[in-house]
Amino acid sequence: MNPEDTDYAEIRQLLADWSAAVRRKDYDGVLQNHSPDMLMFDVPPPFQSEGIAAYRKTWDLFFGWLEGPPKFELSDVRITAGQEVAFVTARGRCFGPNERGIAQELDFRLTVGLRKSDGHWVIEHEHHSVPAT
Repeated sequence: MNPEDTDYAEIRQLLADWSAAVRRKDYDGVLQNHSPDMLMFDVPPPFQSEGIAAYRKTWDLFFGWLEGPPKFELSDVRITAGQEVAFVTARGRCFGPNERGIAQELDFRLTVGLRKSDGHWVIEHEHHSVPAT
């Protein structure tokens, strides 16, 4: 496997592990592979979260929104990677039962910026968005 294929495979696995952690409502798994100084732009407030502690807090709202384990899927994943930086775009869909047992759905867009650190990819930036109505 050439280095480019290895980078793409590692990034795909990182995203698969992150998505699986979201489905388990596993904070530690969600935070894994994120920079301590990461920056996120999100759909619900706060508009901007800086640092891993602020990022962790944003998951309280999402995990609290759904009573049971959420479904969380990424599709149309596109990766562009250089030797030290990469970015990913994807379409996402999450759905699950709310506190009243009614299924809730959310389609979103995801952009992730990564940096290679000590030979491994680390998420430096996440941007979640939904189409404006």
